[in-house]
Order: sequence, then C-alpha cells, then structure tokens
Amino acid sequence: MPVHLTAPDAATLKPVAGITLGYAKAHIRKPDRKDVLVMQLSPGTRVAGVFTQNRFCAAPVTLCREHLAAGNEIRALVVNTGNANAGTGEPGMQHARETCDALATLLGCQAGQILPFSTGVILEPLPIERLVAGLPAAVAAQRADGWLDAAEAIMTTDIVAKGASRQVMLGGKQVTVTGIAKGSGMIHPNMATMLGYVATDAAVSQSALQAIIDHAVNHSFNCITVDGDTSTNDSLILMATGQAGNAEITESSSEFEALRAVMTEVAVELAQAIVRDGEGATKFMTIYVEAGKDREECRKVAYAIAHSPLIKTAFFASDPNLGRILAAIGYAGIADLDVNAMQLYLGDVLVAEHGGRAASYEEAQGAAVMKEAEITVRVVLNRGSAKATVWTCDFSYDYVKINADYRS
Repeated sequence: MPVHLTAPDAATLKPVAGITLGYAKAHIRKPDRKDVLVMQLSPGTRVAGVFTQNRFCAAPVTLCREHLAAGNEIRALVVNTGNANAGTGEPGMQHARETCDALATLLGCQAGQILPFSTGVILEPLPIERLVAGLPAAVAAQRADGWLDAAEAIMTTDIVAKGASRQVMLGGKQVTVTGIAKGSGMIHPNMATMLGYVATDAAVSQSALQAIIDHAVNHSFNCITVDGDTSTNDSLILMATGQAGNAEITESSSEFEALRAVMTEVAVELAQAIVRDGEGATKFMTIYVEAGKDREECRKVAYAIAHSPLIKTAFFASDPNLGRILAAIGYAGIADLDVNAMQLYLGDVLVAEHGGRAASYEEAQGAAVMKEAEITVRVVLNRGSAKATVWTCDFSYDYVKINADYRS
C-alpha cells in the first residue's frame, strides 16, 4: 500500500478559473475504466512544458514539443492511459496527429492548439479508433471542479490518485494553483514516468512561466526515483489562465518568487506522492546530502544511494546493512572524495565517520530507524556548502509482481 498517502478529497482540489476537465471510458486497454481526459483552456492561457530526455520519446511528446515550439495558443490537452504510443514509429505520429485533429474539430480550434499525451504500454499501436470515439463524451463531461476525476483518468499502475491545491494572495487578488499527476513505476529524473499538469489562474508572462517550471521541476520531479528507469513519455505542463485579475507577473515582479514558491510547493507534493505510491512501496526515504562542493556532486551521491537495489531491498527488510550505503557513496563518481572526512546518519543516528563505523553506533539503533515507514538518510561530505535532496522508496516483492504482470 502507498506510504502515508491517500487520495485527495474532491473538495480540496480547487477549480482554476479558465479550465474545465472531462473524462471518458474509451476501453483503450481495459473495460469500464476512466482512460481519456480532455482539459480545455480558455483563450489567452499561457502554457509551458518540460519533457522526458529519453531519446526514444513517445510520438505525443514529439508532437507536444512541436506545437509549443510553434508558439501556438494552446486550447486543450488530451490524455489517454493504457497505451503509451511509444516505439510506434511513423504510424504512432500519425495517430497522435489524428487525436489532435479529432479534438480540434470538436472544440472548433486548430490541431496545432492541442497537446496530446499518452501513458501505458510501450511498443503497441495506439487504438486510435477507440480514443477518437471517446473524445465526444470527454468533451461533454467537462466541468470546472473535475480535478479528482481527471487525476483518476490519468492513472496506470497508480493505486492512489494524486492532486494538490494552494491559494495565495498576490497583488491583492486570490490566486489558485491546482495540479494533478500520475506515476508509480519507471520513475527516474529527467524526468520520471509521470504526467503532471499544474494550473493557476494568475496572469503570468510566458518567460516567467518558463522560469517557474524550470525551477519547479528541478526541485520536485527531478528529485525523485523509484527504480532508475527514465520513461519515454514523461511530461510536465504548467498553465496560467490569467483570470485571477492580478497584474501580469514577470520575472522582475515582486510577486514572482511567491508564485514560484507556491507552484513549486504543489509540484513537490505531487512528486512525493508519486514516490509514496511507488510500485510495491512500503518505505518512503529522504536522501539528504550536504556540505558538498556543488549541488551536482550532492545529487550524484543521493542518486547512487537512491538507485541501489541492494540498499532499497535492505530498507524493505528493515535490515541495517548500512555498508551498502557507504559503497554507493564511494562509487557515486566523486574522484577526490575524502571518505575519512564524511559522516553518515540514519535518522538522527550517527552510523559512520572517520572512514568506518562510528564508535557510538549500535545495530539496534539502525534497526529501530529502519522499521519506520519514513526514513531519512543524511550524508555530510564536509567539502563545501552545497546540498541536495532526493526522495525514493524501497523495493518489495510486490514491485516484481506488478511489473511481471504489467501487460496482463
């Protein structure tokens, strides 16, 4: 079961003025399942996105990049689950275009104003007829308060729907930020197997929105890992409808940092929810590396720990086999690391210093910490002032079962 994670109450996901959402059950892969989502955006909405760095990216990712690069005013997003439309070659591109064409016809806009997204099984053709047939129902079902249904409609192996909202006063106006995400396995930065959609009714310039998404993703979705696999379909979209009535926020505005902070807070909550719902997860781990020369080397150490199957299985078993963590720190890629200068903590317990086991450490202390559902691993490099945080989960028997049966 997910680690300290429950689905949000629908009432806590605040509507964002200028956005409506509707879903359909199109039987993309399984019957009687919400598997198509349409999110319609009011005219004037500004949109920014970041996508997977996997070179084998899915057809909808390629098309989204094209439509955003063209400077089109985006009027709608369409998402299907059950099929990733990845590894599908030119037919996959054609299916992504057909999806945009069909929705554009229904909404009375241009195909280039649609952003398509797919998630699910790779290397199988998208059942385009079913997807297109489901679009009218999704459009007809649109409503402003449909965020929880939308979160459920984008799930794949997720157990829990993921959504978050915040409201803040900016420029004398109440501004709403609401987001949803999906993700549970094939999670790794750059980005993770995830789809994320975060919207605000604030008026924000295009350059400011891009700066916000760059900051938010680097402090949230690019700080999580479940299994070290980078997906073909990862996408994060930020939308600003401009309907809150505030003066437009630019990077030089006094409200810029406040809006960036609240949008990043929503992104962090969604990113952590993905890890808490990691396939088969029983433990949620925060890997905190501090006193490094720069953030990049801190992230190297954090990810070496977070990616290690040996470490993740030890945490599942609550086994304080902590030499595995030292080994990961050692192979993280810091050539001049002085292992005698660093310390390793498990929770508040000092485990290692001066190149070996701390004199004060007793295994019963480590075992007690590892029985907890939420655990912090802290590495103090003592090389500078930089720091980084990564969130991950353990590997359980269920991770293997879920992925062995994924296509069943």
